[in-house]
Amino acid sequence: MTAESGDRASAVADARQPDGSSPRITSLAFLTPGNYPDDDPYSGLEETLSLFELGERLGFDGGWIRQRHLEHGVSSAAVFLAAATQRTRRIELGTAVIPIGYESPFRLAEDLATVDVLARGRLQPGFSAGMPPHADLMGDLVFDGDWRSYDLSYGRIARLVEVLRGGYLGDEDTLIHSPGNVQRPRQQPHAPGLADRVWYGGGSLRSVRWAAESGLNLLTGNVINGEVINGEVVDGEGLDGGGLDGAGTDDFVTAQLAAIREYRRLLAPGRPGRIALGRVIVPFDGADRATRDRYRAYAASRYERTLKAHGERRILFAVDLVGDAEQIVEQLLSDAAVAAVSELRIELPYEFDRADYEQILRDVATLVAPALGWRPATDRAEPGPGAPPAPASSPSATSSPSGTSATSAGSGGALRHD
Repeated sequence: MTAESGDRASAVADARQPDGSSPRITSLAFLTPGNYPDDDPYSGLEETLSLFELGERLGFDGGWIRQRHLEHGVSSAAVFLAAATQRTRRIELGTAVIPIGYESPFRLAEDLATVDVLARGRLQPGFSAGMPPHADLMGDLVFDGDWRSYDLSYGRIARLVEVLRGGYLGDEDTLIHSPGNVQRPRQQPHAPGLADRVWYGGGSLRSVRWAAESGLNLLTGNVINGEVINGEVVDGEGLDGGGLDGAGTDDFVTAQLAAIREYRRLLAPGRPGRIALGRVIVPFDGADRATRDRYRAYAASRYERTLKAHGERRILFAVDLVGDAEQIVEQLLSDAAVAAVSELRIELPYEFDRADYEQILRDVATLVAPALGWRPATDRAEPGPGAPPAPASSPSATSSPSGTSATSAGSGGALRHD
């Protein structure tokens, strides 16, 4: 760290918790879209793998990948993260999110379990339910028959979670015979604990309730339905848990706090129930003037959408946090939803380039997150999640060719992180 960056870090640290309260953020992750040029997907995917390596070196606790279809981004999160398992050794590897509607729950469970075994227990798979994006274009290519009548709701995630739990198929006398082997049948490989690391991207109170009642972890980002409980945000007592989707609100933080509190209210006793909160955070302390101007233009182009609720579901968008680290820290410290959680996920913008993403991660790790009480995983005494000895054949971190069982219910309220 240079003297100048050290001075900035000290100034930002001085702004931390003026009331003397204890540290807030204990886990820091990033979410990236995995962009690439249409005519050169290799370079973009390789650069994204390198970003996961950088995140691990900077001490991030998790690296998450978006899954998008028909776009120049990662279309198979499981395949991408299988590669990431061989480039990292400590950082959690997450998906945010896989639209379950296009997937076979059993087959996807096999893929995810394989990734988790390769990661030695670091996978954090996140899902959404309901009619998946671009179904009008992809439906006839993915499904047989009248796919518009298919149940693409929470039940598909429930089935996947049940498969991941590793129960045997058939009765206790059911065996399968394969060359050189006789065994009881179940999904293979079995990845112990993976079923308890499943996340749901909840954008509505209905989906948040389902996630809590199903024992899933909760992803809540910068897009949410404008709902509160009975018109107010309250803690626990007096909440109507019966099927109401909530009264309307135009305030993003109010709606997100309602979701967080409702999730915790319904979570089964003894179930930890992790909550990861996402914000688009773009510090520009380490950027040059032209890049700062580009970042400001990006934020300005998206600001108008934050001023009102959109559509029948009253979709609300959080304001992007773009500026110097001290300004961003001040905004985060005043954000009641951020104060309600201990896990923060940095949602990297679409269509930025490699240098932008690297600069943002460095500034967040050195200037923003420490002011929220976070310490790099590399500085902590305790080991990171599932941290095995690094394989001798693993690539160098600097080498790069290019510079509780779930229950079935209806669909609704899947969160889209933008």
